Amino acid sequence: MRAWSVLRPGPMASGPLGLIEREVPDPGWGELLLRVRACGVCRTDLHVAEGDLPVHLPGVTPGHEIVGEVVAAGPGCRHTPADRVGVAWLRSTCGACTYCRRGAENLCPESAYTGWDAHGGYAEYALAPDAYVYDLPPNRDDVEVAPLLCAGIIGYRALRRAALPPGGRLGIWGFGGSAHLAAQIAMTEGATVHVFTRSAAARSLAMELGAASAGDSFDPAPEPLDSAIVFAPAGELVPAALERLDRGGTLAIAGIHLSDVPVLDYQRHLFQERQVRSVTANTRADGEEFLRLAGRLPLAVATMPYDFADADRALTDLAADRVNGAAVLVMG
Repeated sequence: MRAWSVLRPGPMASGPLGLIEREVPDPGWGELLLRVRACGVCRTDLHVAEGDLPVHLPGVTPGHEIVGEVVAAGPGCRHTPADRVGVAWLRSTCGACTYCRRGAENLCPESAYTGWDAHGGYAEYALAPDAYVYDLPPNRDDVEVAPLLCAGIIGYRALRRAALPPGGRLGIWGFGGSAHLAAQIAMTEGATVHVFTRSAAARSLAMELGAASAGDSFDPAPEPLDSAIVFAPAGELVPAALERLDRGGTLAIAGIHLSDVPVLDYQRHLFQERQVRSVTANTRADGEEFLRLAGRLPLAVATMPYDFADADRALTDLAADRVNGAAVLVMG
């Protein structure tokens, strides 16, 4: 089978990805073999390819927003051939530690991740643990459902971590795959959403989707914010977001990788009970809850499809902020 592999982590201009041939794997106990139908292109894939995240599996195949068709199932699986399922970032946990037992499996020290610890979906076939795949909304096609499997799920967890009150005022920094979905959920729940991004195209998309305002990353907020989410991996946005929070406001930082945060001023950024929260992966319960919502709500999923053979170009475009919405690899 054809598969993309991170041969030499580094900037996209250096050509870190190569298209290789690899044997189609056999599923073991509790595993599914999937024929990949589509795979979303996430900024975390970019961090893996460029070396922002340390190498866990040399030559790894990225991709953790996989829409696949089951072609074979190992013993102990609930899914069977021809089922359409989704594979997300969280691949496995120990199930026995303090965090797993209390429902915080996203914090499990033994957690493993698709496209980082094990080969992912930039390939014609992929293995996935049956216990960690998702049933998908039947009313959404492969291309639009793929970004829901990370951009959607992580955006949803970030929104909940931001502690947005009913009818609250939400600021969003960065407006890519996760942000445009989280914004729509917030608006369906009655929130006023203000978007801050350097991309003019993303600002236009935000207004089309119903944002109350869309400005540059460091523009003043039209009103004090109850909650904020930083989706862009830029640490300099953290103090900008905190300054725009009202008293008692909460900032959630949604990325797995963030550049250095500048020194904070206690009075300007944190006093009056403002708080900062990180977002670490997701639980399966997050994914199941979000996908049920996605099947019920009229979420507009903005996508840019790319042919499977153009995976390196998709990541290059993502690195250069040329992707409006979410990029998706489509199998021919």
